[in-house]
Amino acid sequence: MDHFDQLAKQYEPMIHKIIRTLHIYKNQKEYFHIGLVGLWEAAEAFDPDKGEFSNYAYSYIKGQILNEMNRNNRYEERSIHPKEEYWETVEETNADQPLEIEFLLSYCHDLTEKETKWVIYTCIDFLSVREIAEKEQVSISAVKQWRNGAKRKLKKQLLEIVD
Repeated sequence: MDHFDQLAKQYEPMIHKIIRTLHIYKNQKEYFHIGLVGLWEAAEAFDPDKGEFSNYAYSYIKGQILNEMNRNNRYEERSIHPKEEYWETVEETNADQPLEIEFLLSYCHDLTEKETKWVIYTCIDFLSVREIAEKEQVSISAVKQWRNGAKRKLKKQLLEIVD
């Protein structure tokens, strides 16, 4: 291991040079690590009868880094990342939800007004307990009480339907 530490220290500038010549500016630490792994593999596979180690190491490290770049580029090409302008043009699909609200309200006939508010805020608006408390200007514990009451009553209703 000490031998590799010395080798890594000696060839560190070469790895940085390869990264610079390939114009890598993102994830430089990741590519440096790949270069170190390439150096390790080159040291393991090197045959002194076939030439100098520095030439072999350079080619091997550069090849490993290029392979990783190709893998990353293929991944990026296959992944869809819409630009920010796209999200500004998309209309909110949940803006008008009369059927969903009507469906939820059909289960809320035994609930209090506040318990019904919790169901609507949670299932339609996807608000957290804290957000509901802020919106209704009540304490978090009050919203938790609404939640517990609503869950208890809805569970009881569902059990009656099943039985």
